Amino acid sequence: MEKKDFEAWLDNISITFLSLTDLQKNETLDHLISLSGTVQLRHLSNNLEILLKRDFLKLLPLELSFYLLKWLDPQTLLTCCLVSKQWNKVISACTEVWQTACKNLGWQIDDSVQDPLHWKKVYLKAILRMKQLKDHEAFETSSLIGHSARVYALYYKDGLLCTGSDDLSAKLWDVSTGQCIYGIQTHTCAAVKFDEQKLVTGSFDNTVACWEWSSGAKTQHFRGHTGAVFSVDYNDELDILVSGSADFTVKVWALSTGTCLNTLTGHTEWVTKVVLQKCKVKSLMHSPGDYILLSADKYEIKIWPIGREINCKCLKTLSVSEDRSISLQPRLHFDGKYIVCSSALGLYQWDFASYNILRVIKPPDVSNVSLLGFGEIFALLFDNRYLYIMDSRTEKLISRWPLPEYRKSKRGSSFLAGEMSWLNGLNGQNDMGLVFATSMPDHSIHLVLWKEHG
Repeated sequence: MEKKDFEAWLDNISITFLSLTDLQKNETLDHLISLSGTVQLRHLSNNLEILLKRDFLKLLPLELSFYLLKWLDPQTLLTCCLVSKQWNKVISACTEVWQTACKNLGWQIDDSVQDPLHWKKVYLKAILRMKQLKDHEAFETSSLIGHSARVYALYYKDGLLCTGSDDLSAKLWDVSTGQCIYGIQTHTCAAVKFDEQKLVTGSFDNTVACWEWSSGAKTQHFRGHTGAVFSVDYNDELDILVSGSADFTVKVWALSTGTCLNTLTGHTEWVTKVVLQKCKVKSLMHSPGDYILLSADKYEIKIWPIGREINCKCLKTLSVSEDRSISLQPRLHFDGKYIVCSSALGLYQWDFASYNILRVIKPPDVSNVSLLGFGEIFALLFDNRYLYIMDSRTEKLISRWPLPEYRKSKRGSSFLAGEMSWLNGLNGQNDMGLVFATSMPDHSIHLVLWKEHG
């Protein structure tokens, strides 16, 4: 048939076909299929797949594809990557999808990195680490041996752990190697804090001392407390040292001279924790950049302004029960924005700008849990049996790790958290080094460390 005659015939039969009912159309198609050969059937099969199975991800504009992909969970996205090369290309190119997936897992996001393949790889790394946490495979343990009497004081900084013992010594350890770098003769240590040059110790002999690591010499002695000194903190920029004592007072000292600048009173119990920290929020009582001193006893947390001119007026006293029916635990977290402290009822979080209680966190299936560290994403907690990691956004427990029978202490100085930056979000590099340390009945120090990713 000539092309012209064929086109006329096709137009005529098309008009007739459109006038038929659906049933008649189906019968017509069935008849035509029965008359078709192999070539026609193959042609029909290929075109039906295209007509009936539309690849919407391929046909949509890229912006609309990205919008749709945001509604899928990451595990589904990974499955979708296997559908075809085109799907894998589109899904892998959606930076925001993978950044959001990483953020939901508790990973830090650097918005300046816009390479989508980078964030897909980060997500795969993140989901592996979170699986290790869930399966109790993220940590390993080791011990430090060297003291001959109970270890009562611990302090960690930049890969180094300082231990103070009743054997009248303090030791500085490299956590990664387990080697003792310095060992110096001191008094009995109830609290320690150090930097590259010096060690500051609070003692059961009611004094505070400053020591030089390299020589072991005592460079300063702070006398004035009438009870054991349970906590110390200092700031070289301000040339100030603060100490909390069993005599119910906090003393402020000139770090360089040993002179007592002020004695802060008002506590009616042992002062078990002092923290010197810059404020990061504005209120009627303080501005960002102001130095703030927090002191805590069994029932109260007191807030004091500290600067070059010492002001001894207490700004605020925080408590969780007016009748003192609920006691606070000695571990205290203050990052300049929030104050967090644990009690028998759970973790209390205060907003530092308003001093209001923001929330009371009661971890599920755990009672009498104690605070080690608190961040924007994660919190590190423990009790008599386990170390816990909690998502501080959802208040759900992510992981737990068994602890040995460590030496119990009501005052709570004989255990501490290690690296803390990961509490504000993991990044694949800050999940290494020390997680937790505690002193043991045999005078050793038990360490919990991050495992490598593997």
